[in-house]
This record gives sequence, structure tokens and C-alpha cells, in this order.
Amino acid sequence: MGDDVAMRRPLSQVFVSLHGYQRSWVRPDLVAGLTLLAIAVPQQLATSRLADMPPVTGFYAFVAGTVVFAALGSSRRMSVGADSTIAPLFAAGVSALALAGSTHYVELVGILAVMVGLIVMLVSVLRLGWLAEFLSTPIITGFLAGVALIIIAHQLPEFFGLPPATGTDQHRVAYVVTHLSEVNGWSLAIGVVVLAVLLVCSRLDRRIPAGLLALIVSMALVGVFGLQAHGVNVLGTVKTGAPHLGLTGVSWSNLRSLAPLAAVVALVVVTQTAATTSAFAERGNWRVDAGRDFLGVGAGSVVAGLVGSFPVDASPPNTGSVVAVGGRTQAGALGAAAVILVLIPFANVFRDVPLATLAAILIFVALRLFRVRDLVAIARFSVWEFALAAVTFLTVALVGVEQGIGVAVGLAILERIRLSARPQVHVLERIVGTTSWAPRSPDVSAAGIPGVLVLLFATPLWYANASHFRAEVANALARAPGTQALVLDVIGMSDVDFTGSRALGDVLAACEREHVAFGLARAGDHVRQMLQRSGLTQRIGEGRFYPSVNEAVTALANEPRLPS
Repeated sequence: MGDDVAMRRPLSQVFVSLHGYQRSWVRPDLVAGLTLLAIAVPQQLATSRLADMPPVTGFYAFVAGTVVFAALGSSRRMSVGADSTIAPLFAAGVSALALAGSTHYVELVGILAVMVGLIVMLVSVLRLGWLAEFLSTPIITGFLAGVALIIIAHQLPEFFGLPPATGTDQHRVAYVVTHLSEVNGWSLAIGVVVLAVLLVCSRLDRRIPAGLLALIVSMALVGVFGLQAHGVNVLGTVKTGAPHLGLTGVSWSNLRSLAPLAAVVALVVVTQTAATTSAFAERGNWRVDAGRDFLGVGAGSVVAGLVGSFPVDASPPNTGSVVAVGGRTQAGALGAAAVILVLIPFANVFRDVPLATLAAILIFVALRLFRVRDLVAIARFSVWEFALAAVTFLTVALVGVEQGIGVAVGLAILERIRLSARPQVHVLERIVGTTSWAPRSPDVSAAGIPGVLVLLFATPLWYANASHFRAEVANALARAPGTQALVLDVIGMSDVDFTGSRALGDVLAACEREHVAFGLARAGDHVRQMLQRSGLTQRIGEGRFYPSVNEAVTALANEPRLPS
């Protein structure tokens, strides 16, 4: 894998992606930095609006997330900063505790960012990244679609040039519908044109800095034609200067109120970071350390909170753009962060940016989160899994993001229980000319042994599937009249609980009543210990445990009372 392999390194080493830097990487990293800069400037401004935070805090978030991740993370090209996936999530939660945009609100968001960062860092230290894998792809797809709808609902008033609306997402949509007569034509025209340009450029070439161009051109139009006089709402004064370091408003009461929200946001950050790490590591053909990536993103959120900004997250679209232009290391991202850092004192230059432009940018991001093709693919694959995606989507969109996460986790648990409670019992046959046994299939040339039924149960046997196991074995015996021996292949049965041992005992009793010999093949040490404790080993007989299916069949088929 050569220079593109980011090997695991001790945590004492920082900026690992820059180790062994080569001169040939300068040009692709420069292009990647310019591309990321063109994307980040309008995106961070828009996301800060979505988070109900001062515009400049979006720049703080990008600089903090980028620099800290470059120092501590393992991924060479992951982009970290303010993210529209989590912005509506924490904005909705914190606005229930303080007036959106108020000083207290900004204080609480900073505290939340530190809490989220510490939780994500704890996931890294305790190696709990597997929690992110607990949410299936259909559930994540439904969740992102719901978030997309929330983003669009929040941006509709500004897109149509209407006064700001508050309340639920349904209320915001209803507000726009009932005030269509008050729509500002100039704002709507700007929003429609910007959105169209973004969509067209994304189809033509994602390297085109459409967002930045839209920002500059629309800002120039406002100044040249005096569009504010025509009712076009603009960003307004952007307060600049050095950020306030540290946290204010910290109290046990605030910490308790923010803790559930911090846990939910952290779960989303861990999930999105894990997905970005794995997806773009595969494309880049280098190894990554997901634990270090969690550490880098989490520490980025802590630093962002300490400078008065909000939680940061890995950005799949931005990372994809860096990969698309051939970026090699974090040098490009660090260059973009350096330019934005220099730009912060002059951020008031963006005061004339139309809010319709920022709304269009966020709507474009939301449309990319709403993955119609994935939903269609899920529906074609499984109605049940599409139902999981649909329920998650509707809960997030109509009830709330926190509730949606709760439903998503609950559905993930129910889905896993459903799958493990209804495993398939396979009938095995011997592949012609070999001693190997495989599940019965028209594509495999195999045949059974007269009088011997071989079944594979490749999952732990526990209380949720014990009755199903018992019924499946009974059905298999009923479909194979004349069976004189039953071999149960338990290679995948890694565990047996008390209820499962009772179900296995019932199967053994049924075989005894029907005078069917019973044997177990490929039982592991743990399963044998469980069967010993339950007394089933004595009932089965020590001699009826076999190291392979073929040996079990051969032994039982050669018994005098069975045909050979």
C-alpha cells in the first residue's frame, strides 16, 4: 500500500498524515485545500445559521475541528468541522432551554460541545466504536432523510424571503404556505438560481466552487442593485475578533439538562465519523485507526466549545470532495483552516450575503442527505427494512430528532432480536465426490444419505429462538419420513442458555420416542460445557459428539439398525 498506508501509531505521535511528506504531494494537497476552502466558507456560514449561532462561530468550528483532527486523527483526508446533520439536532434541544441566539443559548451550546467531545473521546479510550455499528444502514438512511426534511423546513421562510418563523417544523411549513402572498420575489429568485446552480454544478463537476461563487455573486448583486431596499434579508453585521476562551454558565443544573442531548449528538457524531472513516479508507486504499479518528473529532469538539463555538463532526461530502481532487494528506485541510483563520477578522465582509443564498446552500445539502436511490434499493431488498427506514424518517421529521434516535435504537434492537429469533435451519447434503456437506441447493451437486437427516443451526440457541428451533426441527423430521438418525451441525451455535437447553432436550426426547438416533457435530468447548451443566451430555452420550458432519453421518449410518 506504500505511502498511502496510515499505520496505527502511538497516541504520543501527532500529525501522522504529514509524516514522510513528499514534494510530489504538494500540488494535489494545494488543490484539495483550495477546493475545501471554496466549500467551507459558504457551508460554515450557513451551518452557523442553522445552529442559531453567530456566523463567525462556524469559522471557529472549522478551524478547531480541522487543526485538532489533523493533529490527533489517523485519516489522511477526512474533513471535520461544523456539520448540518447535527446542527438542527442540538439547536432544537438547546432552544428548549434558552432563547435561540441569546447569550445564554450560546453559552449552553459551548458547554454542549465540550460534553459531546468528551463523550466521543471516551468512546475512543474505552473502544466503544462498535456502538456506531448498531444502527443498520436502513435506519441511518431514514434518520438522514428526516434530518434533511428538518433542514428544509427551517430554511423555507428565508428561501421565500419571509420573516423568521419559530415553532415546530410543521408550523414553519404551514407558515410559508399561509403567507405565500408575502413572498419576496427577489429573495425567491436568488434562492432558486443559487439552488439550480448548485445542482447543475454538482452534476457537471463537483470541483466547481459553486457555493463560494454563489455567495460572492449574490452578495455583489445586493450591493450593486441595493436589494435590501427591495426587502431582501441579508446576514447583517458579522461580529469579529478573538473568541472568548473558556466556558461560562457551567452549573450542575445545566450539565444535567444537557446530558441526554449530549449523548444523542455524540451517538450521531460517532456513527457519521465511523461511516466516513471506513468509506473513504477503502477508496484511498490505506489503513486507518477508527479509535484515533474518534479521539480527533471528539477533541475538536472540546476545543470548539472552549472558543465559543459548537460541536463538530466528520463531513462525508467534504471528505469526498478532497478525495475526488486527489488530496494526499491533512496539509490541504490545514491550509484551508489557515486561510479561514486569517479571514475571521474580516468576516464582516459577508454582511450583505442574502439569507436566501444561505438557505439555498442548506437545502442543497439536505437534498444530498435525502438518499432516494438508497431508499428505493432498501424497498426492493426488504419490505421490513424499508419499514424501519420509514418509521425512523417519520419519527425524526414529525416528532423530533432525539425521539427519532431513540426509535432508531429501539428498532435496531428489535430488528436484531427478530433476525436472531427466527434463524433458518438448513438441511445439509454431501457434495458429490467429497466428504464436505453443504445446505441443500439446486446449484450444488449433492445428495443425502438414506435414513439420515443432517440439519445446520448456525446461531446461538437462546430463549428468543428456542421455540422456533424446536418447531423447525420437528418440521424437518416430518418432511423426511423414514428418518432413523438425526445429525445436528452446531458449528455456529456459540452459546446455549437454559431455555435453549430445554428446547434441545425436547428435540432429544422426540427422537427417543420415534427411535431416531441423535448426534451432534462440531460442538465447541463452550457449548459442550453448557450441555454438561444441563445434563444433556449424558442423555446424548459422549460417543455421539463428532468432530465433523461426515464422521457423524458415517458413524450413525453404519449402525446395524440403519441402512448403509
